[in-house]
Amino acid sequence: MGHVPLSWYLVLSAILFALGVAGFVYRKSIITVFMSIELMLNAVNLSFVAFSYELRRIDGQIFSFFVMVVAAAEAAVGLAIILTIFKNRGTLQIDEVDSMKL
Repeated sequence: MGHVPLSWYLVLSAILFALGVAGFVYRKSIITVFMSIELMLNAVNLSFVAFSYELRRIDGQIFSFFVMVVAAAEAAVGLAIILTIFKNRGTLQIDEVDSMKL
């Protein structure tokens, strides 16, 4: 078994990040935007871990752990906000939930 080059991980990370950005920019549902943000965070985690493994240092894995902690907190708060919006507005379409007034 050979060693997988670092560039393959970085290309995969860039593709995942680009898919996340595309989902964030072009989608109309709050849930899809939320999942796109999580995809971008996971793409960054992949590059952190890949560099950490390549450089034989643990710094990237520690950063990745902190990003996962922030993502978990963001998921909890974000889902609570999404549920509240759905309860008050009855929809999760971004175009229909663009104002702050009820």
